[in-house]
Amino acid sequence: MWDTVFGIANGLAIVMWIGLIVLPRWPALLAGVLYLGVGLLCLAYATGIIGLMTGAFDPVGGAGGVVDFTSISGVQSIFASDGGTTIAWIHYLAFDLFVGLWIARDADAKEFSRFVQAPILLATFMAGPLGLLVWLIVRERRARQGGRWQ
Repeated sequence: MWDTVFGIANGLAIVMWIGLIVLPRWPALLAGVLYLGVGLLCLAYATGIIGLMTGAFDPVGGAGGVVDFTSISGVQSIFASDGGTTIAWIHYLAFDLFVGLWIARDADAKEFSRFVQAPILLATFMAGPLGLLVWLIVRERRARQGGRWQ
């Protein structure tokens, strides 16, 4: 079951990222990425984390099924199950896609070319915080220069 959930979540995220990076930014596309992509991933995450933490499926945690987010061993116990790993991955997919959508909208509003945006979005897709950091540096650099960079 978890392999199927993992595969569907990955497939959904990849389709949304491809659309965000290569297609024109129509309002319908942006709404689709937000509600069908980010929204469905968030729903899957919420359902999964509630199910895991209540023990409804694939129970995780330490002694007595208690989930501990305050220690490395506690977090490792969450990832020790297929369900915990899948739900954690969906967490990453949802947040990275949301950040990518924000970067794309912000870059469009600031009139950055798609050639500048594409590698930053790809970096965000592959390594979320790294792509976000690159965007923040590029965006700040242009703001300090007071000009357009395309």
